[in-house]
Amino acid sequence: MNTTEIKEIKELLNTPKKIVIIPHKNPDGDAIGSTLALHHYLSGLGHHSVVITPNNYPTFLKWIPGEDTVLTYDNDRETVVSKIKEADIIFTLDFNHLSRSGHLETVLATTDTTFIMIDHHQQPDTYATFTYSDTGMSSTCQMVYHFIDKLGDLDKINADIATCIYVGIMTDTGSFRFRSTTSNTHRVLADLIDRGADNTAIHEKIYDTNTYSRLQLQGVALKNLKILPEYNAAYITISQKELDDHNFKKGDTEGFVNMGLSLEGIKFAAIFIENKNEKIIKISLRSKGDFSVNEFSRNHFEGGGHHNAAGGKSDLSLKETVEKFISILPDYKNALHS
Repeated sequence: MNTTEIKEIKELLNTPKKIVIIPHKNPDGDAIGSTLALHHYLSGLGHHSVVITPNNYPTFLKWIPGEDTVLTYDNDRETVVSKIKEADIIFTLDFNHLSRSGHLETVLATTDTTFIMIDHHQQPDTYATFTYSDTGMSSTCQMVYHFIDKLGDLDKINADIATCIYVGIMTDTGSFRFRSTTSNTHRVLADLIDRGADNTAIHEKIYDTNTYSRLQLQGVALKNLKILPEYNAAYITISQKELDDHNFKKGDTEGFVNMGLSLEGIKFAAIFIENKNEKIIKISLRSKGDFSVNEFSRNHFEGGGHHNAAGGKSDLSLKETVEKFISILPDYKNALHS
């Protein structure tokens, strides 16, 4: 985003506007954190701002400041469509193709207004009037921090905004261990703490809220963990029945894929989760080093994401999806051993 674009955005924001802020379907910590951080910032400038999510999100995110103001398309379609059609500006955060907005895609695609994209995923689409894209950034939340800085308003980051941004950076960097966590990321985090983000409390609220049923489901995932040593790979399967038997709630499988990646010698990990309601197998992929799961997912499972963290889906059965996954691995044997 160049100086001219920043100047144009500042001029847009000079007078009160009706603004809608939208994350991707199945929003995670970075999506909810970034949208709410931007909401607080814009509301502080005097704009009429609202966050609209395509669908529901995990309980462990439902304490973040401002969360109680979020509208969900699946819960109130009429109100959401009205807000979108009336919007002077629509921010889309943490995704770069309208298909990632789920059932909101049709509504957004037929809305004639100013779109501003802030996102750190690869291969951004061209639907936005203004695009702030940086694939080297740790998270969209860190980008929101820099966006506010570009507008000359760092002094407007209060404790609520700092908390929202901290959540997204922490969750999208795996608690600051991924390679995208740079020295600049840590400088941002230090500033957020100085501005009121309680790092200990945030960590506890996100990671220390297990239920008994989730821990039991984690045990199922570990039992189903399989290793493919010839490919330095591991995978986990979870069927719909196993989810149902353990009172599955959205977000319960968050982070499970990393259990496979934590094994010694494993460079590539996957988890396959059956979703009979959507008639798909949801896939999460993680890797270490130079192996691109973004490329792997785009090539084989209709997905994408980041170099070391990506998602995808399959319309095959759970068994057939795993068989397809295993059948593809020989093509990547050299890359997984390099």
